Amino acid sequence: MTALLPLVAAAAAALAPVTGPSDRVAQRVLASPAYKAATAQLDREHDRIVQDIIALTEIPAPPFKEAKRAAAYRDMLGQSGLQDVEIDAEGNAMGLYRGTGRPGGPIVVIAAHLDTVFPEETNVKVRREGDRLYAPGIGDDTRSLAVIAAYARALKDNKVRTRYDILFVGNVGEEGPGDLRGVRHLFSKGKYKDRIGAFFSMDGTNAARVVNGGVGSKRYRVTYKGPGGHSYGAFGLVNPMAAMSQTVVDFYKIPVPGQPKTTYAASVTGGGTSVNSIPNEVFMEFDMRSESPAELAKVETRFKEIVAASVDAENAARSVREGKVAADAKQIGDRPAGSTPASSDIVRLTSSMIAAHGLTPDPQFSSTDSNMPMSLGIPAVTIGSGGSGGRPHSLDEWIDVAKPASLKGMTIGLGILLATAGLQ
Repeated sequence: MTALLPLVAAAAAALAPVTGPSDRVAQRVLASPAYKAATAQLDREHDRIVQDIIALTEIPAPPFKEAKRAAAYRDMLGQSGLQDVEIDAEGNAMGLYRGTGRPGGPIVVIAAHLDTVFPEETNVKVRREGDRLYAPGIGDDTRSLAVIAAYARALKDNKVRTRYDILFVGNVGEEGPGDLRGVRHLFSKGKYKDRIGAFFSMDGTNAARVVNGGVGSKRYRVTYKGPGGHSYGAFGLVNPMAAMSQTVVDFYKIPVPGQPKTTYAASVTGGGTSVNSIPNEVFMEFDMRSESPAELAKVETRFKEIVAASVDAENAARSVREGKVAADAKQIGDRPAGSTPASSDIVRLTSSMIAAHGLTPDPQFSSTDSNMPMSLGIPAVTIGSGGSGGRPHSLDEWIDVAKPASLKGMTIGLGILLATAGLQ
């Protein structure tokens, strides 16, 4: 991935927003006939957007099984009038809105993720109670998918002119085991990889949200193996469970700073044969996160040392006459940390547009699809789609689609997009 940095950095450098201080740019966009026409269409189409949210939510999209929802979203983008609508080799659905600049020039990407955290058999039927919609995944991140498709329609129908091309993306693999595979492909192998000058991830509902810091993570599944045996008859033999337990104890002694925030967890475990057997194999999964790449690397290094020391200690403490304990650490997740400076054009424009709508910008660190471009030095932020919501990653996840707050959030995001893409 690092070999791409000069190319994508060149695209980022070539992309400049409408000239002038960010507050002035925001006001210019808000006052423009094109923005007013596009937001008026969002107002008229609010019920349609809600129906799109429901339709997409009710298509299951667990990690690595997003194909059906991707096909539906591809069709939605096609109906919006975008060009070059397709599903790429990784499963991302996308379509291009052509700007007035030279073909093949820098582009702005706005993306929302197709996948949810829920297994395929989860009931995703939407339940409506007044303005509240309840269903797993409805706010994370299905609402955002419907909103950016509505942006595409509003731009196309109102012949909105932007300096730069805009790529609308419904990407796979943001959640958990997906490990950002959709945006990894976009930046490493996708046909637009050398042209992306700015990137927006729309994730969640909070319209004041400005995620300009990417929390990096390292995740491992460690499998401990040993000879096993009868818990009474083979008592005294090495036990992989003991090595694993020592790993956890020492793992939780790793000192970490409060700032930059750095965390770790032992999260999933399993193995063994029966209550009266020394296990021959057990496993545990570990999660490490930090706002700082350097601090994350320190925790990862110490974790690996602890795994090795725990195995050595168990082999020294008990009999190895039937064989030794060994550990196999397999990396199952690697999200790069990164950040977009608060002084950058994209953050300043985003914050100014939020403030122009009467909200207070809320800068945050989080783990989102923006981690990938941030790690490459590409200007990137994650924003919300509007309205409100709660209980993400739970079966009773909900969003509120009352029109005033919902529309306000959508118009903020549209203004941010148009300011960055160079509204003309």
